[in-house]
Amino acid sequence: SLGLHRVWKAYTVALAGLKLGDRVLDIAGGTGDLAQAFAKRVGSAGQVVHTDINAAMLSTGRNRLLDEGVALPTVVCDAEHLPFPDQYFDVVSVAFGLRNMTHKDLALKEMCRVLKPKGKLMVLEFSKVAPPLEKIYDWYSFKVLPRLGQWIAKDAASYQYLAESIRMHPNQEELKQMMQAAGFGHVDVHNLSAGVVALHLGIKC
Repeated sequence: SLGLHRVWKAYTVALAGLKLGDRVLDIAGGTGDLAQAFAKRVGSAGQVVHTDINAAMLSTGRNRLLDEGVALPTVVCDAEHLPFPDQYFDVVSVAFGLRNMTHKDLALKEMCRVLKPKGKLMVLEFSKVAPPLEKIYDWYSFKVLPRLGQWIAKDAASYQYLAESIRMHPNQEELKQMMQAAGFGHVDVHNLSAGVVALHLGIKC
């Protein structure tokens, strides 16, 4: 992302509109970037639950948070079967994780279930880039990105998968419709970096 992921996540935190004492569920929280930012907003009276289905990734994120002096509830869980009560959270977030979920519709319904009425779902995910940039974006994704992955991380296959999974993920309008079908009465779409990434903000009915 050339460092842009920090800007995208900061924008997500800003639009979450959190207040002191709010409860937040961070799904596919991985490295804990969003969880840490949310924790600052909700204060000691609030709660941020840091989750991921990947135990190793979650452990890395938890250790990073602890190094920063932030201790949060950390739970290994599947977004399609969230182990939390109905109408518990004020905000649910998932950044760059929905794309990898097998049954996105089920996961979105679960996210809606655990949200309070008028609660917010923030979905930050790679999306469909603006038409004028499609050709150069495809060239970068399938030709340059895997080579960078091989050079920097010695792992071209993961970066090839990244490019392919982005193309298979629902576009902005399709994801909006999926969120509405899951129970979100109002969904705003914020295209970031010409649609390379989109932030979908859903309000529970």
